[in-house]
Amino acid sequence: MKKTNSAQYTIFVLVLFTIIVPFIPLILWSLSEQWFYPAALPQKFGLRAWNYIFSTAGEQIIRGLVASFSVALTTSILSLFIGYPAGRALGLYNFKGKKFIALLLLLPIVVPPLSTSMGLHLWFLHLNLTEHFLGVVLVHLTFCLPYSIYVISGVFSDFNPDFEAQARSLGATSWQVFVRVTLPMTLPGVTVAALFAFLLSWSQYLSTLIIGGGKILTLPILLFSLMDGGDRPVASAISLIFICPVFVVLAASAQSLGRQGLRGIR
Repeated sequence: MKKTNSAQYTIFVLVLFTIIVPFIPLILWSLSEQWFYPAALPQKFGLRAWNYIFSTAGEQIIRGLVASFSVALTTSILSLFIGYPAGRALGLYNFKGKKFIALLLLLPIVVPPLSTSMGLHLWFLHLNLTEHFLGVVLVHLTFCLPYSIYVISGVFSDFNPDFEAQARSLGATSWQVFVRVTLPMTLPGVTVAALFAFLLSWSQYLSTLIIGGGKILTLPILLFSLMDGGDRPVASAISLIFICPVFVVLAASAQSLGRQGLRGIR
């Protein structure tokens, strides 16, 4: 038992080390005022970058956070709304053309994002969806929806519909069957699908720039513009802000999945 605990602790430390190490240079850059090669550490530390973010660029950063969160949340909800029935159909039923549809869903993932975004840009111009919130959400949905469908279809491939039939035989309505039987049994997979969609949308830069046309200023757009400006301390500070919501979503999802797993064991 002690050897098992020791091995688990070692693996945990290694994983934690792997996660934390890439962020150490960002933290050092965000706290530096002078850092020149070949010095291993900054020659002068300071809070200039953070003062700039919370004073001069504070309002712009908040707008970027709100825009990114709004787009990612809307995309995640739509991905679940469309992906849940589609994933159920792919995972639970066998029908003609199923393999072709599954292959078709892979195209937005396999094709380079630049090609997909440029192709959609032509259609969105005719539909007046460029430089609009809805257009950005739809182009994000193109990349996020296949992941949601595949995750949910994997959940339903192991789902037993007899549980639903038993609930109906006891007088449950279709809505009661979904809320009390189907959704609780598939909730871990739904949580993972929502997390995938949110994180993919949150990190989209190229598609947002092409369809948004610079009018929808999400945090990745602001981050890349600061990186092009050559101010590494400010860009590093923005990167840390950009990463924080991702960690919050991951921690909340892990805690939720952990509670659901404990309920299943009990």
